[in-house]
Amino acid sequence: MFLHPLLLKLTRGAAVAALSVAACAPALAQDKPLRIGVIPSVANEATELAIAQAKKEGLDVKLVEFNDWVLPNIAVADGSVDANFFQHEPFLQLFNQRRNANLTPIAYGYSTTIGLFSKKLKKGDTVPDGATIAVPNDPVNTGRALLLLESVGLIKLKPGVAHQATLQDVVSNPKQLKFVQIEGSQSARTFDDVTASVTYTTFAKQAGLNEKDGLAFDNTDPESIRRYAIRWVTTPDKAQDPRLLKFIAIYQNSPEVKSTLKRLYGDLISFPW
Repeated sequence: MFLHPLLLKLTRGAAVAALSVAACAPALAQDKPLRIGVIPSVANEATELAIAQAKKEGLDVKLVEFNDWVLPNIAVADGSVDANFFQHEPFLQLFNQRRNANLTPIAYGYSTTIGLFSKKLKKGDTVPDGATIAVPNDPVNTGRALLLLESVGLIKLKPGVAHQATLQDVVSNPKQLKFVQIEGSQSARTFDDVTASVTYTTFAKQAGLNEKDGLAFDNTDPESIRRYAIRWVTTPDKAQDPRLLKFIAIYQNSPEVKSTLKRLYGDLISFPW
């Protein structure tokens, strides 16, 4: 097994997307808007639709966009945002464990698969010997990516490692694939530099790829759909915030939100709520 020497300059930080502040109905009176942390994603289009609908009901919501997968949780923990909407539960559990945090998932969002995507290979092509494969660098999504590669016969992992697999757990690599670990949220920027990338559909679409053209996808059984569903996450003291609960209900019950997500993801999306 080889590690590719590709150097990636990743931009970390936060960029705030401004939204107009609307007058709130008396039942939802507030001094500040409800602040939701997200990462760059095509799925934010659906969240913006829910924000527009919430505004009509007197609820002011503002998206705060971060360029990595750690800052949105730090922002919830320190109160910079009220909640975030970008991660599945295994990722959250690892964050809580490593940061001694107590962030809480309070509702399901949508669930999508991850896939092996490429700008250099077409669906049905064989991955060549010595190919460079990008995988996310966080432990949870590294494991998920390696399980996908194992499921299509490209590698073999040490028995029993499951979703905690690391690159060191690759015990068979017959094609001598070279792996490069990248910041997951920056996947869209790396397609020109690798043969293929294991990533989420949203980042493949950001790179101009059709989500249906993935070379392979991970499983979509009910347990995995729930495990890897994007969650609404906040702190325990805000878990019953009526503004947050109302906004989640608007999101989940909106036909426009669901139809937008289906347009964006096609058959590669489920709604466990």
